[in-house]
Amino acid sequence: MSRFERYLTIWVGLAMLAGLVLGNVAPGLVTFVAGAELFSVNLVVAVLIWAMVYPMMIGVDLGSIHDVAKAPRGLIITLVVNWLIKPFTMALLAVLFFEHIFAPWIAPADAQQYIAGLILLGAAPCTAMVFVWSNLTRGDPNYTLVQVTVNDLIMVVAFAPIVAFLLGVTEIAVPWETLLLSVVLYIVLPLVAGLMTRRHLGTPDAIAAFKARVSPVSAVALAVTVVILFALQAEIIVAKPAAILLIAVPIVLQSYSIFALAYGAAWALKVPHRIAAPCAMIGTSNFFELAVAVAISLFGLGSGAALATVVGVLVEVPVMLSLVAFANRTRQKFDVGEADQAYEAAPPR
Repeated sequence: MSRFERYLTIWVGLAMLAGLVLGNVAPGLVTFVAGAELFSVNLVVAVLIWAMVYPMMIGVDLGSIHDVAKAPRGLIITLVVNWLIKPFTMALLAVLFFEHIFAPWIAPADAQQYIAGLILLGAAPCTAMVFVWSNLTRGDPNYTLVQVTVNDLIMVVAFAPIVAFLLGVTEIAVPWETLLLSVVLYIVLPLVAGLMTRRHLGTPDAIAAFKARVSPVSAVALAVTVVILFALQAEIIVAKPAAILLIAVPIVLQSYSIFALAYGAAWALKVPHRIAAPCAMIGTSNFFELAVAVAISLFGLGSGAALATVVGVLVEVPVMLSLVAFANRTRQKFDVGEADQAYEAAPPR
């Protein structure tokens, strides 16, 4: 890692503060950035996420993707956690906290809105940011790509029914444009650019050297993204600090619990660390663009449901960075075979 990447947690903290200041002192600029949207996807944030994902995609070798079938355990863990556990535990925690533990401090109508927002968040596993977390934990880019791709295919058919079941309604208006555009922006285009870059560079040494040069761009883009996200929500954060703290509690608890479950299962099943780390990160992180877009379309921009999904965005980066640090510290706890030793000894990608 570069020096900037090593102290990324500090830069993200400063970026949060910078975003809050910017959102309150320059609301006109924030409004301009917020207005750059297409199908509920903010194009400025999309460009920054693209910059985060592109360095990871340079490491993708399509010729090696078929090897994923030889190690299916990581993919199985991801799918079980994301679709059979995570949405339902998030709903359970939301009901527990907002209908019982926090009931004395929150109006029942607001509580139901927060529950709805958390359900939307829990049913949308990560698509783009997981490439960042995988890169920071030296995850296998080929395996990560397959995991994310399979998740996206399942999301197309499973997101609406799961949310409809948990919300107790019969019809959910899923903004398919948002879902499809996000997949194109955050996966397809960076992947094509990464493959073209590999082809142009040619040799493994040239690819590794170029990857090392552009990887810091990913960390810088992450910090700038945090500035923008916090600037966009600065007024809400200042106006409703107590509500945001209460909403954050079940999200943080869910995040660490899901990570512990997936990471622990990967360790117990002897999944290599380069697969285990991103495997756990996918379930822990969220596809916040989709969750926010659906919350706004179903309940309105100023709704408690929309606020809950936004809090998920604010909580995600610091939580995920702490889990990246934990995953890197516990790398040696995983059994390492000859293939993994060679992988770990390779130059940083």
